[in-house]
Amino acid sequence: MNSKRIFLSTPTMHGEEMGYIKEAFEKNWIAPLGFNCDGFEQELAAYLSGEGDPLYALSLSSGTAALHLGVKLAGVKRGEKVLCSDMTFSATVNPVTYEGGIPVFIDAERDSWNMDPEALEEAFRKHPEARVVMLAHLYGTPAKMDELLDVCRRHNAVLIEDAAEALSAAYHGQKCGTFGDYNAISFNGNKIITTSGGGMLLTVSKEARDKAFFWATQSRDPAPWYQHSEIGYNYRMSNVLAGIGRGQLLHLEEHRDRKEAIYRRYEKAFADLPVAMNPVLPDTRANFWLSCLLIDEGAGDPMALMEKLAAENIEARPIWKPMHMQPVFAHCDFVSTAPAPVNEDIFRRGLCLPSDIKMTPEEQDRVIDLIRSSF
Repeated sequence: MNSKRIFLSTPTMHGEEMGYIKEAFEKNWIAPLGFNCDGFEQELAAYLSGEGDPLYALSLSSGTAALHLGVKLAGVKRGEKVLCSDMTFSATVNPVTYEGGIPVFIDAERDSWNMDPEALEEAFRKHPEARVVMLAHLYGTPAKMDELLDVCRRHNAVLIEDAAEALSAAYHGQKCGTFGDYNAISFNGNKIITTSGGGMLLTVSKEARDKAFFWATQSRDPAPWYQHSEIGYNYRMSNVLAGIGRGQLLHLEEHRDRKEAIYRRYEKAFADLPVAMNPVLPDTRANFWLSCLLIDEGAGDPMALMEKLAAENIEARPIWKPMHMQPVFAHCDFVSTAPAPVNEDIFRRGLCLPSDIKMTPEEQDRVIDLIRSSF
């Protein structure tokens, strides 16, 4: 076994982060809230909105917290059905259950591996009472937003956009994390930029942002004593971690470009193999957070390939197991318009490859050579 481990995706620090952290220490502003939180919110909102409508951002302890507050802002009630992306990490849909909602899972389409607009329309036919959609962009690849937004508008649905994996990605020039009524970004350690752990809620409504801030700070009423008229949460981001985020944000476009270079190198190296890379829609800009491989039917076993890479100290991961296949959600409805579920097929034949931007060309060659030798 080669002793140098090649990771799937790890943090990449640059040094500017320490300047913001040092300032927080010098000012003894270590607790949640503070100038780094304010600055990070303003800088990320400006980056995402560009020339569009201004966004109001709220820095939080995790992307999951951001999604939970989005679910609360959408007014999801106990027993209410919410139409959710099926191929995603469970953090996308867990917040629905925090409020007593019932996920209904929507199959993917093959062009982007994201929520299928036709299946979403069918889900509204089956569940006409549904009024909230929870959409995730898989592995940093934008979904078919024109079609999905059209379905949501025709059914007067509230859209919660989980852009946890898709920061810097764009659909027809509009950045992911700006399409929904409520939008969430993740800064987990494996994401394209990180705050160690953390997330951001974004919305065009200042009123909604202020309400989420109230909930995130334990729902403290404006009184001279500790008074609470609603249940609250301890969801705010640390001023220190927000400083990491500000330093990371300076390098976001650089990280995206390096992620794409890794993807393109895999794409070229595997062009003659019975495999395909995770697809990207025309006129979209993926962030290529993870490069994924889909093996042609009958041409190989992704789990065997993962084990072969692991034997050489190379980290690969299975594709997200669809939510409707998870034991905890076995009771939930799953809607597909395909002859056979698309998500199940992608899960069965797919594999996430090392996509760490610190991976050298020589290290990526190790990965490429091992995969090529398997075919």
